Amino acid sequence: MSDVLFPTTVIGSLPRLAWLRDLILDRKDGKISERDADERLDQAIPLAIALQERAGLDEITDGEWRRESYVKVFAERVRGFQKDLNPSGGIPYPAAVSPLEYYRPIAAEEVRFVRGRTDRRVKATLPSPYIIGRRMWHPDYSRSAYPTREKLMRACVPILRREIEAVKDAGADTVQLDEPWLSVLVDPKFRKKEGIEDTHYEMDLCADMVNETLDGVTGIDTAMHLCHAHFDHRHGSEGPYDLILPALARIRVGMICMEYATPVAGGLHSLAHFPPGTRLGLGCVDHCERRVETPDEIVTRVEEAMKYVGRERIVLHPDCGFAPSVQNPMDLDEAYLKLKAMCAAASRLRAKHA
Repeated sequence: MSDVLFPTTVIGSLPRLAWLRDLILDRKDGKISERDADERLDQAIPLAIALQERAGLDEITDGEWRRESYVKVFAERVRGFQKDLNPSGGIPYPAAVSPLEYYRPIAAEEVRFVRGRTDRRVKATLPSPYIIGRRMWHPDYSRSAYPTREKLMRACVPILRREIEAVKDAGADTVQLDEPWLSVLVDPKFRKKEGIEDTHYEMDLCADMVNETLDGVTGIDTAMHLCHAHFDHRHGSEGPYDLILPALARIRVGMICMEYATPVAGGLHSLAHFPPGTRLGLGCVDHCERRVETPDEIVTRVEEAMKYVGRERIVLHPDCGFAPSVQNPMDLDEAYLKLKAMCAAASRLRAKHA
């Protein structure tokens, strides 16, 4: 994305229409076959593509409309999980119950479908090993296969590396690892709720997992996304990023995408310590704020970030995916208008700073 100033991208998900949410959940419950569900999704996803193109984005996804969630997709495509065993975060998650086995593509078919229908850049999104271990390891159900969370995380690495090659072959321009847990570690209330005592160990473990997954990957841009987690326009944690910046400096990735539009991120001052050799994915639209920002407001936010990070290193995107899970009630028109405003801001920035 270095051939254009202030390129625009999405984090991954778009809000799903009600009938799409029903379709995905009916597929999960076995009320409709996967084949029949795919036929209907094949008809719907061109709408997600057209919406992003019309908004003016340089890089798009399929809206993650085929997935129940950004992380559960791993359990849907990798053997070794049993659904709805782990009440993580109030929404039932799968739990690992037997050794993992890669048996079908996780995101490659999503990418191939989009690649054949757009001339824009295409992004593939995958959950990181750390978030998989955090969300889908259970002390009662997982120990026989993976005695610790760490062992489950490490088992995910070769599977994700294989999938990165698959999405590259399918035509993806960028592969993004989603890792919200690194961001939520900044919140002491969240750490207490989750029983996390050694924060530095967790940060280092997360960084190691990302590096093991991405080291040696070539021929595709790499990115990592962090966020404060959200559901129904509310964030799940809050706090500035100062605590995790040393861990970010250790991560060998092309771009780090972070929330900076939301007030819960504590402002842009932490960018003073952003890793110097990494591109900044700047969250400049607050997906949890129902009001649609104006292009002028977004321009001001980006120019404030430019006090810390050079313009040639800044990529614009919303703070997070608009609906990381099918259960998350968000508005599609609202998402479109926010993306449209962001792309208009990017055009103004290019004209002003070229």
